[in-house]
Amino acid sequence: MTISLKFSPTMIIVGVLLLIYPLVVTPFWAVQIGANALILGMIALTIVFLAGYGGMISLAQVTVAGVAGYSIAYFGINNVGVGILLPWPVGVLIALTLGTFAGFLIGLISVRTQGIYMLMITLALSVVFFYFARQNYTLFNGFTGFNGVTAPVVGGIDLRGPVVFYYLCLVAAGLSYGFVRYIERSPFGLALQGIRDNERRMRALGYWVGFHRVAAFTLMGLMASFAGILGVWYNNRISAGSVGFAPTFDLIIIAVIGGIMHPIGAFLGAIVFVLVENFAIDFIDRERFNTLIGLVFLLIVFFSPDGLVGLWSKAKDQWVRNWLGRRTTGSTV
Repeated sequence: MTISLKFSPTMIIVGVLLLIYPLVVTPFWAVQIGANALILGMIALTIVFLAGYGGMISLAQVTVAGVAGYSIAYFGINNVGVGILLPWPVGVLIALTLGTFAGFLIGLISVRTQGIYMLMITLALSVVFFYFARQNYTLFNGFTGFNGVTAPVVGGIDLRGPVVFYYLCLVAAGLSYGFVRYIERSPFGLALQGIRDNERRMRALGYWVGFHRVAAFTLMGLMASFAGILGVWYNNRISAGSVGFAPTFDLIIIAVIGGIMHPIGAFLGAIVFVLVENFAIDFIDRERFNTLIGLVFLLIVFFSPDGLVGLWSKAKDQWVRNWLGRRTTGSTV
């Protein structure tokens, strides 16, 4: 079965703008806004995929990213003297493997439940990992975590440079988005959507429901692991706070703001979140950031339960109707 990805003119224009973006902005906008939004968008994309295509809302995707992040810190360069210094390709491979395995385990534990029960199980797993990381000093260095975890130099190219790091995140995000859109049209993705809509019927047709759900968690574990590694390189550190309650709920907010049924919504929500986070001090006190992002969340959900993607679709449909109305009126005059 051949599956092709179609690129609309809008996607091509957005792609070109994303490519030239770091060349026309300051390093702050390239990294703090651009790269950060792409990293958060990748993790939110895993939530969107599991919820939108599998009907499974997971609150443990930050945990998966955290496993990969801690792994790259433990098996790479850091400033705390804890861990094993390995060549960066080996460290990245170990981090991706452990992160993907964490996604597999979370899926294996949680797919036997649905709805609020899955939500609570994944939240419980996230809480367990948070407290274990905060209290364990042998592997996680406790509350302090790891500092000085920087991106490597590859072939003479310093991945820590603002423009280079942005492009690294852009490539990873682009591949993640394309991967999700590919799965969406694949037999596996169609079966997963069928299980979401009618599990009993799909089971009667001979589909292995549990396998598809665990496989979805595993694939999204791999994607979240990539984002976890990039997140540690972006922050140059990781600690228990990186996998705590705040990041977990921030990612849910990002997914809902953008549109939890649409892959592109993960990145739209991340852009809004990062902009509000960085410029909240210009509107209200920085300590009131949660209040501001909460208001943004409520307004978007109130006017469009389908998030920013839903608002865009409504605006586009309204524009088309107005344009057709003007043409119809003009042709009858």
